[in-house]
Amino acid sequence: MVLCIRSLFPSVPICSFRTSPRPASFAVYNDYKISEILGIKHESWKSWTDESDRVHIWKSKFFARQLSDLHTNCIEIYCPHSSYDNHVLLLRLFYLSQDLVLDSWESVRTTLGILHVAIALGCEEIIQSGIKYLEFVPWEEKEEEEIIKLVSSLGAIAMPVLARLQPVDLNAVKKVFISAVQFATSNTDSCLSLGDELKTSAQEQVEFMLIEDEDTPLVTADEEVKSEVKDGLSRIFTTFHDKLNKLSTESDCLSEATEKELLHSLMDLNWMCNILPKMDLMKEFVLLWENISNSIITTVQDQKFCSGIWGVKLKLLEVVGKVLDTVGYGIVILPTASRVQLLKIWLPFIRSVKPVLDSKALEDETFEHKLDEETCQNIEHSIISLVLALPSNDQADILTEWMKTEQARFPDLSEAFEVWCFRTKAAKRRLVVGLSNVENPTLGLE
Repeated sequence: MVLCIRSLFPSVPICSFRTSPRPASFAVYNDYKISEILGIKHESWKSWTDESDRVHIWKSKFFARQLSDLHTNCIEIYCPHSSYDNHVLLLRLFYLSQDLVLDSWESVRTTLGILHVAIALGCEEIIQSGIKYLEFVPWEEKEEEEIIKLVSSLGAIAMPVLARLQPVDLNAVKKVFISAVQFATSNTDSCLSLGDELKTSAQEQVEFMLIEDEDTPLVTADEEVKSEVKDGLSRIFTTFHDKLNKLSTESDCLSEATEKELLHSLMDLNWMCNILPKMDLMKEFVLLWENISNSIITTVQDQKFCSGIWGVKLKLLEVVGKVLDTVGYGIVILPTASRVQLLKIWLPFIRSVKPVLDSKALEDETFEHKLDEETCQNIEHSIISLVLALPSNDQADILTEWMKTEQARFPDLSEAFEVWCFRTKAAKRRLVVGLSNVENPTLGLE
């Protein structure tokens, strides 16, 4: 009996795989005239003396059907060249027990290739073993799509693999999300054993879960989820305020640990600015930020910190930039007095810190605390938008203070100043026209 697996591509090496009661031998020949052939050779099917050989071949329904005809002298299988190696690997598995087959799988990619052939040839034991292997090992994203296509037609046998791919119940998603938020907003000091890396990972996963898809609104609109996020926000602000108070009580020699703790709290606040807009909860952040703004400025602008805590000051600029963006573009509506106060508190800080950071970066190439260009532009545009939305007299006060300072280059409010001048003249003309109409009512009728 001769079994031949021929490649559809001619002029490639011939591979002979000869079976016997002893371990299989493998030889490679070079003959460009003949298609690729895999041969399992015996004198005849009837003359097989080792019963185990029959058992191995009967592992395939395809071979079982073919070999049931005792007059068949040759079985030929044609396959693409790309799957030839998988056919060879499959035939080798015939000589292994089921336990050894499970141990022989080397990778997801190889397993998928062999399973394609095993399904075509009806090798149930090998299919079961391959599925069990896929159930236990991690997959890459590109492999997952191929797994879905491969196992979706296998029925109940593939359920352990399909269970990893089925959509999760919404309540389960909600529970995981709430747990992740609780961990992501926890006090770092209370989870030192778990490490900052796990907390950062939890924050990243919360952001990922909020990427908009069909299920996201169902999670973000849930009142229990919103309540937990608000509680987490409150915890972060409380921790930040505590670290800020601790900083204010430090002596002239600031400890590195205190600065690092405050920086971590600011990073948590910055992260909150990324997720809260997706849940329409940014107003809670802005109100809490407004309440402690004076305290923040009083602490970080203290004389003893005038030439230090640059990492903290940089992160403050990033966070306040997001607050100004939110208020300036009307995402969060604040009363006029609150918007004026927000600008009057933070504009002097922005004007004083940004030039120093730029100067230090020029003097020292290793200086890490530099505001990137995109953040600078966002802050500047947000302030302009915020100024232009104020009453004219408030605009005049802010623009007057801006032009008096030496740091008028950032933020550049020239655009706001031009608009204010145009509006002032236009308002004056409208006033003159209005007065003229009152004095001479017939003018308005002409």
